[in-house]
Amino acid sequence: MILKLKRDQVDILEKYASEYERVCGIDEVGRGPIAGPVVACAVIMGDEKIEGIKDSKKLTDKKRRELAKLIQENSLAIGFGIVDHTIIDEINIKEATHLAMKKALENLSDKEGRPIKADLAMIDAETIDTDIDQISIISGDDQVYSIACASILAKIYRDDIMIQYSKDYPGYGFENHKGYGTKKHYLAIDEYGISEIHRRSFMKKYYEKKSELNKG
Repeated sequence: MILKLKRDQVDILEKYASEYERVCGIDEVGRGPIAGPVVACAVIMGDEKIEGIKDSKKLTDKKRRELAKLIQENSLAIGFGIVDHTIIDEINIKEATHLAMKKALENLSDKEGRPIKADLAMIDAETIDTDIDQISIISGDDQVYSIACASILAKIYRDDIMIQYSKDYPGYGFENHKGYGTKKHYLAIDEYGISEIHRRSFMKKYYEKKSELNKG
């Protein structure tokens, strides 16, 4: 079963979800950056709701990390899916996002490391290739508790990857912009060149700009 809902249909989602026992929320982080992986998280939460949970983009890093500890403590199962820059370049970012979400769903495990299979996947604005029933809802990360929890865990997981990359590839500022195409990031590319973790398929505008400058 695949159900696609608009952002004003959360009440329908809750009705369907109530019929399942193991319901997981899935979200991703890292579609937009020009470097690094896309990361997805799937999480099955317990009955007790944590105060302050919302879309990770609306939280500070400090608050995200505080909430992440509570999410991990209160979750029944968590799974992550990571798809790196080379695969993104091969299959495009949309397919890479779906792959990361599928991996996260398949990697669900409890605190003892035992695999857990969800009965229903609630996904932020996407559908994926799985035999598990799924509900896709627009702006799910801002309206659905478990999806918001997944967005927080995915954000921290990817941020930490980029912070590590800042040590492996110093000078690019990955610890600050996390791979997004900021002005300082492009200036660093001008100075140091394209690194091994840059997404070549995302650099078209940069190459076109450099080409125009060279012509001038």
